[in-house]
Amino acid sequence: MSETVIKQSLKVVAVTLNPALDLTGHLSSLTAGTVNVVDSGSLHPAGKGVNVAKVLAELGAEVTVTGLLGSENQDGFCQLFEQIGVTDKFVRVAGATRINVKLVEQDGRVSDINFPGVEVNATDIAKFEATLFELANSHDVFVIAGSLPRGISTQQCAKWIEQLQQQGKQVLFDSSKAAFAEGVDAKPWLVKPNDEELADWAKCELHNDDEIIEVAEQLATKGIENVVVSLGAKGVMWRNHEGWLRAEPPKMTVVSTVGAGDTLVAGMCWGHLQHWTKSETLRFATALSAYAVTQVGVGVDDISAVKAIEDNVQLS
Repeated sequence: MSETVIKQSLKVVAVTLNPALDLTGHLSSLTAGTVNVVDSGSLHPAGKGVNVAKVLAELGAEVTVTGLLGSENQDGFCQLFEQIGVTDKFVRVAGATRINVKLVEQDGRVSDINFPGVEVNATDIAKFEATLFELANSHDVFVIAGSLPRGISTQQCAKWIEQLQQQGKQVLFDSSKAAFAEGVDAKPWLVKPNDEELADWAKCELHNDDEIIEVAEQLATKGIENVVVSLGAKGVMWRNHEGWLRAEPPKMTVVSTVGAGDTLVAGMCWGHLQHWTKSETLRFATALSAYAVTQVGVGVDDISAVKAIEDNVQLS
């Protein structure tokens, strides 16, 4: 296989419609209604699609990022995109990208305070749409991840997914609540709810694997080829045309769960880009996500550590 073909197969577009600057603070424990002193903190560019892009780029994919980015505080994003070597096709809009606060306790519990993003207008949306479908001329794999900014409806997002799928593209979709509910009806190629998001979509409590499978099958009957359900420390369940496969990671020392789900999506996408088997893809993606909880921030600093975890992932 020629180098050109290999490079083409590793191309992916990561879409973040509502990026954020994550202000992460680590403290022993959080007590509501009082003054809490943070032991350490960091401010870094994020958003689910941005996190996916960072992991994929560090694995070796050729990544283009797009979405809607506030022009007032874009510098950190620009620096990150240059640092990780991704192509920046974000549409700049008036205002400042939101700041999300994540408070990480010593036991691994994370409390999120998510602020609203910029409000986009019809001109911004038209510019993004033109960018998205221009990229569709040269890319086949799209990851659309995260929440929607004010000004973009769930129906609009679903329409983009549907149009990409109709053009023969493969859309990996990771969102929640109304955006997820609308998006799944557009039949993306892959969805990745966690167990709580799946329960929210089904409007019922899910107590065990059998109930999770029963609800996830409903997504499959919509025409979604790949339904991936993340279960936190309990692992990952994946249903495609081959049936169900479950992966369980070894017990990890949890530093932070922030970005673990995004890392899982990146791992699934990487396995697909590499044309791996189902078992190879799920084992690697599960190990990559398990590795993510052992660190602060998103990324793959030590691929050998991921490989060591991969050897201890149990499939069933």
